[in-house]
Amino acid sequence: MKPRSLTARVLLLATIWSALGLVTIAVAISALYRQGVERGFNNLLRAQLYNVVNSVSIGDGDSLTGSPALGDLRFSQPGTGWYWLVEPLGNYATAPLASASLGVANLAVPDVEQTPFDENYERYYEMTDDVGNRIRVAETEVVLDDQGRAARFRVSGNLAVIEEEISFFASRLNIALAVVGIGGLIVNGLAIVYGLKPVDRARRGLERIRRGEAERIEGDFPREIMPLASEINALIDSNRRIVERARMQVGNLAHSLKTPIAVLLNEARTLDKTHAEVVVSQAEAMQAQVASYLNRARIAAQRDSVLARTEAQPVLERLVRVMRKLNDAVEFELEVAPDLTFAMEQQDVEEVVGNLLENASRFARSKIVTRVMPTSREDEGAGEGRRSWIEVVVEDDGPGLAPDQIGEALKRGRRLDESRPGTGLGLSIVKEISGEYQGSFGLSRASLGGLRAQLILPAVTKDTA
Repeated sequence: MKPRSLTARVLLLATIWSALGLVTIAVAISALYRQGVERGFNNLLRAQLYNVVNSVSIGDGDSLTGSPALGDLRFSQPGTGWYWLVEPLGNYATAPLASASLGVANLAVPDVEQTPFDENYERYYEMTDDVGNRIRVAETEVVLDDQGRAARFRVSGNLAVIEEEISFFASRLNIALAVVGIGGLIVNGLAIVYGLKPVDRARRGLERIRRGEAERIEGDFPREIMPLASEINALIDSNRRIVERARMQVGNLAHSLKTPIAVLLNEARTLDKTHAEVVVSQAEAMQAQVASYLNRARIAAQRDSVLARTEAQPVLERLVRVMRKLNDAVEFELEVAPDLTFAMEQQDVEEVVGNLLENASRFARSKIVTRVMPTSREDEGAGEGRRSWIEVVVEDDGPGLAPDQIGEALKRGRRLDESRPGTGLGLSIVKEISGEYQGSFGLSRASLGGLRAQLILPAVTKDTA
């Protein structure tokens, strides 16, 4: 799963890169150090080898004589892995010379074909001694006199010395690199957080705009961020101008149609009753249709605007207060969850909820319950574009509707009860306005026994992080 935070992404990449870099450095330095230690170990064995060579000669009775003094107590302590050994080569018979540390033990001689001598007539190889020490042996062969008598010289050292030194160095190196790595990550983290602060300020500015606390992104930003902030402000200004222009055009159109319709209604009253009723009913229907389509045009112009917002509590309380005055025989109950804000224009909220309350008051016997709470949409897929929604439920204790009547009630101009006043457009207008805001509207049986109207309307998303 990818991290959604830009800071987390940068920190993750920096951490991975730092870890890879430090591991690579640790491996490279350890390898170079091992090569240096092994080269130094070989040089030490070579120096001791030639100290032994310079200390041994052919004495009386054709025997090997000499007492090499290498200045290292390990050559005198048994089983240390530090040995020197001189063995005669050729036909003369003499006892070999060996260090006190070797005692009566011996060192195997590898095949020359498998471990050949180098250009200096030296060779180095590893083996395990009689007590289990892993040792490295330096070997050469030297002619000791003018009669051609020669000897094989060997000096060994315990490889545990190398491993101990390398382990000690590696532990100190790892501690140092860990301190450097942790310190680097802390410094990088602080630098990244400090460097991304302007982006976070821009995010908070957008959040304030979405909450209705500001109309523009304010503040000074670095030159990398300033064009983005300026473009967002320009987009908001352009959106505001478009909305205002759309409202002005809708208002002009409504005003231009208002007078002709009013004239038709006035003229219809001078006609005989039969013709007047037809003209008046059609003119009123036309007036309602014009208002409905003008509203739809206005909503389409501003429904995606970040500036469209209406606080739920005060608007709904005002609507219920008005309905109580008009219907004193009906009990109105209102439940609104705190801190809810519609992502809609106030007049649209009043239109849809007012129509539902008005419809419920015409059929309710004694009680109407309105509940408003946050909700989610089952038909909305998960993802970064997920929106917040508000559910508005209006229930009454009237006669309600049968399932087959619900579809008819939502049709434009359809009135199921012709004995009551109205144009039959209220519920269809609610459905159209909620649809324009990508919401939904449905009718069902209420727990009070009457009709249950459910609205799903968009809410202002406050969690913009």
